[in-house]
Amino acid sequence: MKRIQLFDEHILEAIGRSRIVVQDGRVVTVSPPLITDCPLAKRFAFPVDEMTDEAVRKNIENRIASFGMCTRNRDIYDDTDFVGFGASELISNGILSGILDCAIIACDGAGTVIVTDPRMVQGIGGRMSGLVKTTPYSEVVMKIECGGGRVLDQKTGLLDPAAGVHLAKKWGYTRPAVTVATAHDAEAVRRTASDVLIIGVHTTGISKEDAVVMNSTCDIITGCASSQVRDISAKDACLQAGTTVPVFAMTKEGKRLIIQRITDITYPLMITRATLPVSGEKIPHPLI
Repeated sequence: MKRIQLFDEHILEAIGRSRIVVQDGRVVTVSPPLITDCPLAKRFAFPVDEMTDEAVRKNIENRIASFGMCTRNRDIYDDTDFVGFGASELISNGILSGILDCAIIACDGAGTVIVTDPRMVQGIGGRMSGLVKTTPYSEVVMKIECGGGRVLDQKTGLLDPAAGVHLAKKWGYTRPAVTVATAHDAEAVRRTASDVLIIGVHTTGISKEDAVVMNSTCDIITGCASSQVRDISAKDACLQAGTTVPVFAMTKEGKRLIIQRITDITYPLMITRATLPVSGEKIPHPLI
């Protein structure tokens, strides 16, 4: 007999790859983070100063309270840059500049979505990471579609970036970007469309084999707390942005997107030739 789910459920992997389950707007389980220190987490709107399951729980509860993450009241718009070269910041900037014409990303309360509004890209992707499963809400779906976006599967909240890319192409988008969190999804997207710009995210703890796959399929890869990405991707990268949590451009297309972001940033930057990777004084610990 098929089990009937009696509650709304959302599963995320975030903040040191802690696995978080949210049911009916409440955080019900949090696994301990896989790392003990993350300089980026200390700069969150609700900082995680200590990498513990309780600190992660409080951060997620703050997200639920402040902008409705994993609820029907989800606010999907924001124009705040959370980091200099995050995936959502790069994509938002790419759409504004005309390099990209849409983004295929994951949204709690909707699943895989196709978005063309930079503020929606940032409001969804900049505030949420590592979505594994979600329950769709008609209220969130309506906000996205009224804002010019599209939802892959309104009934199930399906998370399938390759299917999202396929539909984006079918609907006439020619310069899409997509975020992927697994090597499997990266390969599936590349088979679907050879010209899509792929950004690999949430790489903390990935295997060497998966890092090799993402290295050969992604245009941009975020280093997160991954020792494998820093070891494998940095050797082939043509550009690195940032040192605390480095972002590596693997192709000319990825490099172009990062350089456009550099062009539009208003605060001072330093650019120099270097052997990659370059690490800052503070990096996540341990790298895994």
